[in-house]
Amino acid sequence: VEGKINAVNFARMHNKPYLGLCYGLQLAVIEFARNVCNIKNANTAENSRDCAAVIDMLPAQREILEKSKYGGTMRLGAYAASLKEGSSILKIYQETGRLKEDTAKLSELRKDKSQAFRLGILNNLKNVVLERHRHRYEVNPKYIDVMEKNGLVFSGYHLRNDGTKLMEYIELPKLKYFVGTQSHPEFKSRLGNPSPLFYGFVKACSK
Repeated sequence: VEGKINAVNFARMHNKPYLGLCYGLQLAVIEFARNVCNIKNANTAENSRDCAAVIDMLPAQREILEKSKYGGTMRLGAYAASLKEGSSILKIYQETGRLKEDTAKLSELRKDKSQAFRLGILNNLKNVVLERHRHRYEVNPKYIDVMEKNGLVFSGYHLRNDGTKLMEYIELPKLKYFVGTQSHPEFKSRLGNPSPLFYGFVKACSK
């Protein structure tokens, strides 16, 4: 794991294109917390109990875990994410046509009340995308402010029905391409219709 964090550091320090998926987003958050925010013992609670857990389980998940319902602590399948206006991630989803495509899918999903948890709280469908997930740990909300103040942009989030905001996307806009997502966009990526994030990564690598 430390080797992966070192690789993230190299990409950030040398302005090399970086795309972190799921655990890749989490390790990018850890690297940024340690080396930019000076939280030296930053880590994920998945790997260390004695750390500043910038990646952790949320309280509601721990309650479920205490009842030994392990499956209930995971986010599985498609979830909506609202993208930040002006972010590079929003721009890529717009460029590739995926934003329009996902809006249509979200409109259909809204008709099925049993799937409301996948949408969370949405005022409207503007700048909202739909990606698949398979993970348990989240960005710890108590560290978001300090990371934002140091330049990390949380450019997308899912707002759960209980009001909990889950971070879905990160970026460092001053770099060529430094992007992370908590989702698994590879699940929806196809040769003729690649994931916007893969498209953006390859485009950045070609320059």
